[in-house]
Amino acid sequence: MYGSPALPQDFVSLPYVNPNAPKGGKVVVGNTGGFDTLNPFAPKGTPPWQLRFWGYESLMGRSWDEAFSLYGLLAESVEVPEDRSWVEFSLRPEARFSDGSPVTVEDVIWSYETLGTKGHLRYRGFWNKIAEIRQTGPMSLRITFNTADRELALIAGMRPILQKSQWEGKDFAASGLTEAPIGTGAYVVADFEAGRHITLKRNPDYWGKDLPFRVGTQNFDELRIDFFGDQTVLFEAFKAGELSSYREFNADKWASAYGFSAVTDGRIVKSEIPHKRPTGMTGLAINTRRAPLDDWRVREALLLAFNFEYINETITGSAQPRITSYFSNSHLGLRPGPASGRVADYLMPFAGAMLPGTADSYTLPKSDGTKRNRKNLRKAMALLEEAGLTVQDGALRDADGTPITFNVLLRQGDIEMKTVVEIYARALERLGITLMPEPVDNAQYVGRQSSFDFDLTKVRRELSLSPGNEQKLYWGSAGADQPGSRNLMGIASPAVDAMIDTMLSVTDPEDFVAATRALDRLLMAGRYVIPIWSFDKGRIAHKRALKFPQTLPIYGDRTGFMPDVWWYQED
Repeated sequence: MYGSPALPQDFVSLPYVNPNAPKGGKVVVGNTGGFDTLNPFAPKGTPPWQLRFWGYESLMGRSWDEAFSLYGLLAESVEVPEDRSWVEFSLRPEARFSDGSPVTVEDVIWSYETLGTKGHLRYRGFWNKIAEIRQTGPMSLRITFNTADRELALIAGMRPILQKSQWEGKDFAASGLTEAPIGTGAYVVADFEAGRHITLKRNPDYWGKDLPFRVGTQNFDELRIDFFGDQTVLFEAFKAGELSSYREFNADKWASAYGFSAVTDGRIVKSEIPHKRPTGMTGLAINTRRAPLDDWRVREALLLAFNFEYINETITGSAQPRITSYFSNSHLGLRPGPASGRVADYLMPFAGAMLPGTADSYTLPKSDGTKRNRKNLRKAMALLEEAGLTVQDGALRDADGTPITFNVLLRQGDIEMKTVVEIYARALERLGITLMPEPVDNAQYVGRQSSFDFDLTKVRRELSLSPGNEQKLYWGSAGADQPGSRNLMGIASPAVDAMIDTMLSVTDPEDFVAATRALDRLLMAGRYVIPIWSFDKGRIAHKRALKFPQTLPIYGDRTGFMPDVWWYQED
């Protein structure tokens, strides 16, 4: 995106892999919930989330040790003009699908069009920015854009490539469990039982095993996912030796719940993986489409009533710091104090519409750590009254006398967040507000989030050091009322849209950082999410025979690390 890739043209492996890692072994991981489709690219159904990462490839691939660089995968070369108005790819002649058939330009063009018109919503926005896609040679194609957006040339290299002939006469969007799309990746679906388990095996004829980009990766012969009703049952399965690894998100549990025999005798190893990526945002998304949540004062009152210090002590033993902004823990995050320099310049045209705290640096409310949180609750009540809500007969009511009741949509089995909501509900009772957790099964959870049928719901948005077009999916106005959008909060802000557009159009890295910090300010001051704690490091407990390189990428244990660069080796 800026400058040149870090690796030379003749690199022999990625910097964070073990190029001599042995092949073999098996990994079994656990998911909660279930699955009802093997097609991770269609809008219908719930696939195992790992499927699209383990079995499919794109024209280019990411190095997880760089913020904004791609390297050739299915494509052996790429060409772009100075203004990035188009991008041209030349395919590797040796690239093959898992059935042995060659990857053709026709497959690539079909994949872009099909995903852009019939695929999951995450792929459709890019298709609308293509003016033309055409074959330019036996193994090459050019994509011309209709939008000035420097990131599009990179996004073009990251679309999954599927086999056109597989879907002739079939409905791609309705494939369900009948068949998995044929991809070019190292792993293929070998066996499954709907909602219970799925096994992928490494293709011994995988075309790319000797590519420098692939050396030292995809080392296991078999990857299996078992499904469980909730996280507690999943953890017990790991303790019993049924799973190979378990990723722990709670620092208090990491310190206190791993005293079982497999850990003490060394059969299970606890590994901590540091990272330098942004915290992203995890917490309770507030649906601003619904009154009175469309009033920022009500949202600020909810934030004041959320006694983070007490909840964090109860759940994590205060071992995990709070998320302070969307891009905190990185150079892209907002800086304390009033906006200045280029950040202030970018925000100035929207000064009249910005919510309080945007220009002056909004900070999250902090309680005194006690259970009652009296001072913040008094501030919250004052804001609720200012918004026209009053307590009558012990209940907070609107102008029509209707009691204020909020539901919190949760995935069944998310015991930790359910506990958080139950503690939070007791605090809101003191304001006359009824808060009800609604745990539902996986299908209902996905469906209700897609139709925005909730007041609050859990949100997790992982953010990278190279934010770009995905920001429009997360909080762009175009998705505010579009069913299936990832903009759960219903953010519809011209200022937010403008900051994202600026991030995508500037050529100076300093301008990019300033636009991202301005976006961070707008999102925080919007009071769209009640943030919880950050995942400051990866915590993975795993069988002793599972190894990983000591040289770690800047992204740590994000997707692309486990199981991609791990291997199996008995001591």
